[in-house]
Amino acid sequence: MDIDQAHLLRWVLVETSHPGNVGSAARALKTMGFSDLHLIKPKIKGVANHAEAIALASGAADLLEASQESEALVEVVQGCSLVLGLTSREREFGPPALDWESARRLIAQTVRNQGKVALVFGPERTGLENHHLSLCTHRVWLDANPDYPSLNLAQALMVCAYTLREALGQDISKNLGTGTDIAQFADPAAVTAMLAHWREGLEAIGYLDPANPKKLMSRLEALFARSRLHKEEIDLLRGIAKQMLLRK
Repeated sequence: MDIDQAHLLRWVLVETSHPGNVGSAARALKTMGFSDLHLIKPKIKGVANHAEAIALASGAADLLEASQESEALVEVVQGCSLVLGLTSREREFGPPALDWESARRLIAQTVRNQGKVALVFGPERTGLENHHLSLCTHRVWLDANPDYPSLNLAQALMVCAYTLREALGQDISKNLGTGTDIAQFADPAAVTAMLAHWREGLEAIGYLDPANPKKLMSRLEALFARSRLHKEEIDLLRGIAKQMLLRK
């Protein structure tokens, strides 16, 4: 596996409860040749320094120490053209769903064209919530026993890291297209900001009732997630929102 490709992958743990899972995640990543670990609002502040995390990291204490702790997922996904939310739970709305086999081909295509990728794993008890998935370009599930699809957080990360290392070490670029547009994709943070602008605009023209919004914004989120918006399209949509606000 090309080390430059590995550096384009960002591994994100959201609101992790157990220090042992953080340490095990660091060990799994180092074993498979990955390193960029991000921790979003862990239940224990400074969890990377927790004794249990250090113990289960074993020889990956350096990767654990280098992990970055942030308050918001939106900060970490900025600049990523592909953001995959790992969860087996189906949703009425949200980003398009992919099986892991399809997802890892898309990851390989993206990193080979120098696009940044974030893989997002949710809290142990609840998994990713809808507001987390709103910042993802795809929802991804691992093929598991349908009667019991639950995986421990560190186990799920290890499965992804192992199979992704395998994928990036193979020539699986056939039939993936050239990927020339990858750099033009807007990151999910930009899409979220545009949607907030649109909410203001739709309220300004009376199309959206803030007291009774129903599912309008959820449907728009799902629509734009399926569209894989480009940066110039974000500018166009913001221009429309600006005109709606001028009608206020």
